[in-house]
Amino acid sequence: MSRIVVGPFNRVEGDLELRLDIEAGQVREAWVNVPLYRGFEQILAGKVPMDALAITPRICGICSVAQSAAAAGALADAQDIAMPPNGAIAANLILAAENLADHFTHFYLFFMPDFARPIYADAPWYPTISDRFQAMAGSAAREVLATRTGLLHLTGLLAGKWPHTLAIQPGGTTCAVAAHERAHLSAILAGFRLYLESKTFGDRLEAIAAIDSMDELRAWMAVRPPHASDFAMFLHVADHLCLERLGRAADRFMSYGAYRQDGGHLFAAGVWDGGGGDLAVEAITEDISHAWMTGTGEPIHPRNGVTLPDAERPQAYTWCKAPRLGGKVVEVGALARQMVDGHPLIQDLVAHSGGNVRNRVIARLLELARVLIAMEHWVRAIRPGAPFCHGGPMPDEAEGVGLVEAARGGLGHWLRIHDGRILTYQIVAPTTWNFSPRDRHGVPGALEQALVGAPVRPGERSPIAVQHIVRSFDPCMVCTVH
Repeated sequence: MSRIVVGPFNRVEGDLELRLDIEAGQVREAWVNVPLYRGFEQILAGKVPMDALAITPRICGICSVAQSAAAAGALADAQDIAMPPNGAIAANLILAAENLADHFTHFYLFFMPDFARPIYADAPWYPTISDRFQAMAGSAAREVLATRTGLLHLTGLLAGKWPHTLAIQPGGTTCAVAAHERAHLSAILAGFRLYLESKTFGDRLEAIAAIDSMDELRAWMAVRPPHASDFAMFLHVADHLCLERLGRAADRFMSYGAYRQDGGHLFAAGVWDGGGGDLAVEAITEDISHAWMTGTGEPIHPRNGVTLPDAERPQAYTWCKAPRLGGKVVEVGALARQMVDGHPLIQDLVAHSGGNVRNRVIARLLELARVLIAMEHWVRAIRPGAPFCHGGPMPDEAEGVGLVEAARGGLGHWLRIHDGRILTYQIVAPTTWNFSPRDRHGVPGALEQALVGAPVRPGERSPIAVQHIVRSFDPCMVCTVH
């Protein structure tokens, strides 16, 4: 048996290091290290509660809206106020634009360029993939950056700027939308739809969203050559490399529910563990037994948690805590959202091969179609002239929780206010769930489980299969440790 250390990773937000034990040409065990401590939860202690709206978006430059939305949700819970319909729609649109930009960027600029590496030069699809997806030089890069910029103009109209907007407030959003601006929003979405339908999918978004089984997906592929669309190209590469056999974790999924509407969510909240179930938020705990943190080691609910670093803690190997739901490892992200929501294609894919590299990417592309369709409806539902924001006093003593779905999965903010100041503020980010270390029982986190069995070619120091698995989760390491 041999051991290698992999990292730092390119095309990953933040710092990541993997320690891998290799035996018989595959990963036997994995340890995931998040080596950068940041301390945002300590920064927030003692601040005026509303300062969280300015501070938490600075945690990350690519999912700052999700942090804003979670902070606003926690403050709204503490204030006991709700957004008016226009405010809720605008907040959904702002968050959805960021999430779709993340999905879009992940597929084209983070994930697919790995298949344009020389290691795959003998594959029959390599020339086409290289021309399209080679980092910096492929034809997709310039198109994608321009198309992504066009989509984020929506955020400029509704939120003033991106990232680090202050437009999302506990009681709504600060930018009212006039009738002519609503037309502009529709035009932005139409431009993004045009690219998705002509290049990404080569088909109507409604047709993609309606694919309901693996057999129907195969039938869709059968009438489309690999060059017909980027989605078809990915599916053919995935088949050739058997990506459905790569990166399977515990097949236990969680979603906080995405995009509130009509008293519920566009994508339902819940848990999938061999079957659907309700989400018990009170069952969430954080375990620090293998994290460089001060504490007893007993799992604690985030509401009661603190973040105090201890770089000398014995047996620790990461700054990341180990969140658990009812004591169990769960996976979060687009695959989890679509499983919990009951989309038939994703449930059929997982039933056949579990959570894996291929299925995570398919779920993210499916969300591009499903969410954009919903955004078009939301824009039409805006009522110019009606309120976008409600105000209310901030109590001196209160607690609040804000739960949202970022592109990479469930994001939670837990807030306690005492004497008009933040007493404690705890954040559990999607990558904290997926890249967690072992807990006090020695159970590895989702990525640590997913890496076991990954093939390692002779002489590889940064195994390509390991990179595919890591990028299928699309880690945001700067959000992971606060």
